[in-house]
Parts: sequence; C-alpha cells; structure tokens
Amino acid sequence: MNRPFNFSAGPAAIPEEVLQTAAAEMLDWHGSGMGVMEMSHRGKEFISIYEAAEADLRELLAVPAHFKILFMQGGGIAENAIVPMNLSRAGVVDFVVTGSWSQKSAKEAAKYASDANVAATAKDSNYTTIPAASSWNLSRGASYVHICSNETIHGVEFHELPDLQALGSDAPLVIDFSSHVASRSIDWSRVGLAFGGAQKNIGPAGLTIVIVREDLLGHALPVCPSAFDYKTVADNGSMYNTPPTWGIYMAGLTFQWLKRQTEGSLSGVAAMEARNIAKAKLFYDYVDQSSFYVNKVAANCRSRMNIPFFLHDESRNDAFLAGAKQAGLLQLKGHKSVGGMRASIYNAMPIEGVQALVDYMRDFEQRQA
Repeated sequence: MNRPFNFSAGPAAIPEEVLQTAAAEMLDWHGSGMGVMEMSHRGKEFISIYEAAEADLRELLAVPAHFKILFMQGGGIAENAIVPMNLSRAGVVDFVVTGSWSQKSAKEAAKYASDANVAATAKDSNYTTIPAASSWNLSRGASYVHICSNETIHGVEFHELPDLQALGSDAPLVIDFSSHVASRSIDWSRVGLAFGGAQKNIGPAGLTIVIVREDLLGHALPVCPSAFDYKTVADNGSMYNTPPTWGIYMAGLTFQWLKRQTEGSLSGVAAMEARNIAKAKLFYDYVDQSSFYVNKVAANCRSRMNIPFFLHDESRNDAFLAGAKQAGLLQLKGHKSVGGMRASIYNAMPIEGVQALVDYMRDFEQRQA
C-alpha cells in the first residue's frame, strides 16, 4: 500500500513501522492475551512497557540522571498552567515571545505568577525572527525563563538554546519542545525543564512528556492539583493517576524506531538531526530560488520541523491544495491565524516525501506561469 505523505502539524504522521507493530499487537500484546488498552496500568505487563519507554527516551535524549522524566496528560496547553503552578513560586517569570505558542504560555502564566514579564518579543517582525539574547530584559530574581524552542505556527526555531548564566540570569530555562522533541540533541546543562505534547514527533495525542531537574521539584503552589504536582507525579513514577497507557506504549514503539535509525556512522537522534537538516535544506533551497513561493522567516531561525510558506498570488491557494491532495500530499493548509501553507516535516516524514512536495510545487509553478 502506497500511503500519502501527511504534512499535518499535529496530530502528525507516525512511522509506518510503528503503526504496523501496533496493529499486529492490538489484540494480543506479547502473548499476554490482552491489548495494551485493556491492561491495568499497575500490572507487570504495562509496567514493563512504561519502564522500557522511559529508559529509551532517557538514552535517546541523553537525559542526565538528575532529571526526572514524567509521563503526564493535558498537552502543551495544560503545561502552560502546570509549569507556573510548579515553578513560579508566585513570583516573576520571564517570557521570550517568538510566536503563538509562547504568547499563549505568557498569558496563562499571568494567572499564577505575580508578573509574567515579556523580556523580549518578535512581534515587530510579525514573528519571523528571534530577538538577540543580548537584548532580552531579564528580571532579577525571576523564578524561570520560558521559551518555545520551536514555534509550530510561525515556523521559528532556536537552533541553539540560550545560556542564561552568560546573560546574567540564575533562573532555570523552561523550553516548550513539543514540535522538535527527538529531532535534535538537547544541551541539558542549559535547561531546567522541558515539556511537550507527544502528538507531533512521538505518537498520538494524549501523552505529555515533562523532563524536569530534580531540584525544581517540591515547590508547587497550594492551588496546584495533586495530579499536576511534579513532585507527586515523580514520587509515584507517573502512576499517581491512571496514565495515558496507549500513548506511552506508542511513544515507546517510536523510541525503539528512533534507536534503529542510522545516517552513515550516526544513529538515533543524531541520525535524525542530520536527516532533518537535509530535509529542511531541500525544501528551503527550492523556495528561496522561486519567485512563485516565499518563506518569510529569517534564515538563521527557520524551523526544521514546521515550514510556513505562501504563494505570491494567494488566489491560487485552493487550486494548489486540491492538486496537492490529488498528488498524495496531505494537510498542507496553513494555520488559520496566519494563512498560507505549512509543511510539517517531522521525524516520520522521509526525505522522499519532501522531494515529492518540491516536485509538485515546481510542477504547479510551471503550469501556473
């Protein structure tokens, strides 16, 4: 079966091998007589799935031992509240606003912090740039500094995480890595907490991953629900409440798939990063030489995962999307808040899919000339 190429921003494409394994194990996981969705989350069968998933994620992302990996629920939207309920200590928190998701995070945090300070914003560039770190107005004594390290809607990515200590801040860095998790390595020496919904690069919707430094646990506000208190979740091995068992299982299969990926001498996340750089270059190189399409994001912060682009003549948008669907290229319509088109090329998107999109775009341009 030749499946179409799915460019959805999330929920997004899942590696075909992962889907095939899940289908084969749907009715009977490893001879247990149960499907994963039917298992007790406290039974030995599921505990083995959970433990393997956590260990594989720690290995893939090289997560240090002094960080806890939590499997939670609620997605990035919920974390916009859960993070300040755990880390703000009702004090000042800083935000670098580079697009829609960091905007949402700052707005939500204002309900729990004494001040959600916008230390820098790219609003003047219509969120096509990242403000230089030297220009950030960081607060003295901030409880944390928040960035969205890849903006899914605006297509802006921090290719290097900021060094807050070099900027004179002792605050921990919080990153929303929902849309680039497992696509590149993470410098954990610069991070206090990372969170992300699984539905872009890891699996189906329903699972949220939080990776938090141990010294940041135990400071939840009184208003924080017990199920969202990071220390409670960590102390109970992500089993304080019934976790999203199917999402954890699917994530675990994806982690195993990631570990099998190679590019030359590279493997795992390093291989995926090299592959993702090549995919993004293929697409951007074509768009940049075209007078028919345009990507407006500054070249030094273009996302490797989410690429918004526009037809110069937007009256042709409907024809473009209809032709793309006929060509087996799905979910290319841009987010309603910005319009245009968007190609999300997460880990599960092979370079052949990006090449097929470029070929279609070139053909459409020639036919419309």
